Amino acid sequence: MTLPTINSSSAFFRRSLTDMTSLRGQAEQLQQSIGTGTRIARSSDDPVAAAQLRGLGRADRLASIDSANTARAADELSRGGDALSDIAGELIRIRELTLLASSEATGAQQRSVIADEIDQLQQSLLAAVNTRGLSGGALFGGETDGPAYRENGRGVIFYDGTAQAGEFDLGDDIAIPRGITGPTFTNFDDNGTQTNVFAFLTDLSAALRSSADPAAAATGALAGLDEALGQVNRSQTVLGARAAWIEIIQTRQDQLSESRSRASADVGGTDLTSAIAELQQTLTVLEASQASFVRMQNLSLFDAI
Repeated sequence: MTLPTINSSSAFFRRSLTDMTSLRGQAEQLQQSIGTGTRIARSSDDPVAAAQLRGLGRADRLASIDSANTARAADELSRGGDALSDIAGELIRIRELTLLASSEATGAQQRSVIADEIDQLQQSLLAAVNTRGLSGGALFGGETDGPAYRENGRGVIFYDGTAQAGEFDLGDDIAIPRGITGPTFTNFDDNGTQTNVFAFLTDLSAALRSSADPAAAATGALAGLDEALGQVNRSQTVLGARAAWIEIIQTRQDQLSESRSRASADVGGTDLTSAIAELQQTLTVLEASQASFVRMQNLSLFDAI
């Protein structure tokens, strides 16, 4: 026996309200998709695309760490290069003074003044080799937390950093030295004898004041100053090459970031043209459904009697 189907007014109203609620939900979801630029609000919207987006998001977070390390490396190399330029400038000035002191026409009093200026320039060199980076560590002190060079109670300036400079991890198994240690450019060979620029300048200053032949001492120091300046110039070349490499890595990181952004847009981005068209269609259907519901709600059998 077939049971008759009963379409009551309450059932009609429930179905109509359910349909309109569904249309309103679709419209709100489309509006959110247009506003945020992404079509996936929950993983259930598209599980495969959501998994791809999570992978791209993790890659972005890791890449941001690599980019920060690369930017820090670039900054420290730039600061190191600037410090070496200052050091080279001080050494050039010291060489000019030494050349002046080597002249027989220069008197003892003038050589004493030259020695005083060399002492002052040596302190400027000490400040330059203790230049600090953004992290607060000495650029030329390796991995030490304190200054790269210190001066003891006897006025002797000595290196107090580590033997190695340490490395920056730039991702993709790429690492670059943080910089160079102070002895790389302060130590040099002076006529077969290993020395450093601070000990050399201390001896030069003393010789200009009290040597039996200060002019000869100054003349002999010129070759050592040339070697010291050459060490600084070679270190500048090393830092310049590393800075150029950093620029290449930063360009590659930017390109990879743009590639991930395009991939994210392709996987989970909203097609604004189709989304707007679908929203307009949904709103039109919703408006028509609401109008139909109102008209049906106002109908009564008594109107037909």
